Amino acid sequence: MKFQGSENYVATQDLKLAVNATITLKRPLLVKGEPGTGKTMLAEEVAQSLGMPLLQWHIKSTTKAQQGLYEYDAVSRLRDSQLGDARVKDIHNYIVKGVLWQAFTAEEPVALLIDEIDKADIEFPNDLLRELDRMEFHCYETRELIKAKNRPLVFITSNNEKELPDAFLRRCFFHYIKFPEAETMRQIVDVHFPNLKQELLGAAMKVFYDVRGLPGLKKKPSTSELLDWLKLLVAEDIPLTALQSADSKVSVPPLVGALLKNEQDVSLFEKLVFMNQRNR
Repeated sequence: MKFQGSENYVATQDLKLAVNATITLKRPLLVKGEPGTGKTMLAEEVAQSLGMPLLQWHIKSTTKAQQGLYEYDAVSRLRDSQLGDARVKDIHNYIVKGVLWQAFTAEEPVALLIDEIDKADIEFPNDLLRELDRMEFHCYETRELIKAKNRPLVFITSNNEKELPDAFLRRCFFHYIKFPEAETMRQIVDVHFPNLKQELLGAAMKVFYDVRGLPGLKKKPSTSELLDWLKLLVAEDIPLTALQSADSKVSVPPLVGALLKNEQDVSLFEKLVFMNQRNR
């Protein structure tokens, strides 16, 4: 079972090696990178490419590790007992299975995405160490040992909002998705806009990388924002001349709100444009 890339996802050679390494080692793949570099999409495309069902667990600041295993719905059981419902006799009716339980008990191997693990409390990764390492856990209410029938292919993404514990990192294969260079970015754009005129793409790419290269930006535009911007340029039929400056001076590109997402960065960019225009 090897990942060779897909038609919808441009994977660099080192990224493909990382995916195949985690398959060989049977360890979770921890993927870091700037927001918008395709970390979540990687799990989706690998699962589709390998013909595996994908279970997704999107982490929030309030998410607890126990929710990934199971939850005991004691409130519903109490309510049903008051109503005389016969279901209360079987506690299994009130066990809500989490994504790890579903992945462990699946009849065929599945891919499991734990998305943005760094959003949760710092203890969250530590609370999953044993389960991800041994591929088993106890359900104390039913006195069952839930053990993986097939080891799932686990993807864990992080935006680097907080450091992850060393004990957790030791159990993962790590890969950092670097921001795409121009040639790789062209391949990514070609997947989404196969008929885009090369002159427009070249001009848009120059503007995009110029904006990313501005010193002091609070949030640099990402791959997904470039794709959104190109979609708008095509939809609004923006002429090529609007992206090009005759004297190579910096100018505010059309629909810049697709690239810059906060007022500090827009203000910084406008100041730079103003300074360039004064120096003409």
